[in-house]
Amino acid sequence: MAASITQLDGQVAIVTGGGGGIGRAIALALAQAGADIVIAEIIPERCAEVEARVTELGRQCLTVPTDMSKTDQVRAMVDAAKARFGRIDILVNNAGGVSRKNFLEQSENSWRRHIDLNLVSMLAATSAAVPVMIEGGRGGSIINVSSIEGSRAAPGYAVYSACKAGMNNYTRTMALELAEHGIRVNVIAPDWTMSPGTRGNVTGPVDEAKWLPITPEMADATARRIPLQRPGIDVECGHAALYLASAMSSYVTGIVLPVDGGSWASSGWVRDKNSGKWVLVEVPTTPA
Repeated sequence: MAASITQLDGQVAIVTGGGGGIGRAIALALAQAGADIVIAEIIPERCAEVEARVTELGRQCLTVPTDMSKTDQVRAMVDAAKARFGRIDILVNNAGGVSRKNFLEQSENSWRRHIDLNLVSMLAATSAAVPVMIEGGRGGSIINVSSIEGSRAAPGYAVYSACKAGMNNYTRTMALELAEHGIRVNVIAPDWTMSPGTRGNVTGPVDEAKWLPITPEMADATARRIPLQRPGIDVECGHAALYLASAMSSYVTGIVLPVDGGSWASSGWVRDKNSGKWVLVEVPTTPA
């Protein structure tokens, strides 16, 4: 395969929530392929770290401290991207967040915070960025970062999973509405992925030295639940996003691409702790 099919030279990519974890990995993957990067991130220290990394790769980087739950800040971020680069070719709607709580224990403020951060932020960024893409006349790629929880029940995460399910269906619809402009719209849907947020590094700069350790019990549970027997690595989401941003996927739109080690395929099947065979957890392996 010719290297040029993966190259993004001259293109401009916005990555929301691009300061850490999956967003950071996506930003760096796109920069390595030649794109200039706009980082929308609420933690200023993370903006600075990613900007330095992108610059080391020889690409330009604009960092815009942005609370993605505030639509006026989202629009201002897109305006700043257009003013700096004059174009937008790729939009990665990655910003999001969740805290576990049963729905009846959640306040209305909590519902609305989850919806604003996980769903409205995507709507606002898409609404602001797409006219710039259309104006450029070059088409484009929108990549929405959903979750496996958008395709299955998720006790303790009801509002979050509803937002991700909405993201999946919105993606399919926008793939149709924007097809005539050459703008492709797709989703990547990770399961548990090693990132600052999943390892306790939720504030401040990304620092793997401060991450919480994975206990043997956690490693065993992961190996039994995920077919590939390990959590995801954020760079693997970066590779998937590069595929969807580049000419490699020029005829791909409206898909939900699991980046989950096979979790969605297993759909409730796990490896038995004793035999190692696949079993349905709801069904006893021996008679009671």
